[in-house]
Amino acid sequence: MLNCDRKNHGFNATVYVLLCLFGVIILVPMFFILANSVSDYADVAAGKVGLIPTSFNFEIYAMVLGNPLVQRGFLNSLLYTVLGTAISLFLTFTAAYPLSRKDFKHRGFFSAIFLLTMFVSGGMIPTFLVVDGLGLRNTIWGFILPGALSVWNLMVARSFLSQTIPFELYEAAKIDGMGDFRIFIHVVLPMSVPILAIMTLFYGVGYWNSYFNSLLYLSDPNLFPLQRVLSDIVISNDISSFGIGGSMIDQGKILRSIQYVSIVVSSVPILLVAPFFGKYIEKGALLGSIKG
Repeated sequence: MLNCDRKNHGFNATVYVLLCLFGVIILVPMFFILANSVSDYADVAAGKVGLIPTSFNFEIYAMVLGNPLVQRGFLNSLLYTVLGTAISLFLTFTAAYPLSRKDFKHRGFFSAIFLLTMFVSGGMIPTFLVVDGLGLRNTIWGFILPGALSVWNLMVARSFLSQTIPFELYEAAKIDGMGDFRIFIHVVLPMSVPILAIMTLFYGVGYWNSYFNSLLYLSDPNLFPLQRVLSDIVISNDISSFGIGGSMIDQGKILRSIQYVSIVVSSVPILLVAPFFGKYIEKGALLGSIKG
């Protein structure tokens, strides 16, 4: 018993040390970026800022947030995230529900079809040709629909439903006169809040951070998401949209601060929303792990 306790203490100590190490690895870059984003741009350009701000100057924040391109990109990303997440959740759970039912005769066949797409895809060029042929290029649907359904998320949702909701519950609901649609709305969805929350977070983060789809399917600047707008500013080193004059040296100094502020601006919305899903992530990981 004593040896067992020592092993448990040693294991727990190792876990805590690793967690602290991972925490440091994650937090140090975050504090560095945050400190540089609020410090004076001259100190940032000179490399004087570490984990603690040398001063507090929010002029660059005002410039970035007041930029019409950034504002439009933020609203576009918000629209894409809300609409895309709703569509993705609808597709994921309307497919996961029948695939989780034991009485669905062909669920093995359709599951195999879905799984096949995880290993074999049409490729970037054929997908682009399909999107262009359907007239979806330079529309919000061209940005949302090509990646609207994640097969991995579908399989996770299917496993959750099949392990969490007893088949006897479906039979009892049918005895009470419920059809499949009412069972899905009044039985399945209320019992699937944890996995719904997790999938909402996964899809929401994916749409908010989506950048590559905008490169492929969007050429109209009015439709660019926030990530595309900020990356174009940073990569092209073009800060003319901010109305900044002066020499190239002064513009280069300000550009460094704009890069840090852009990272913060694009990350803060997700960082503010993610903690509210924490309890659901933990509950979703536990539910379905034990049967009986």
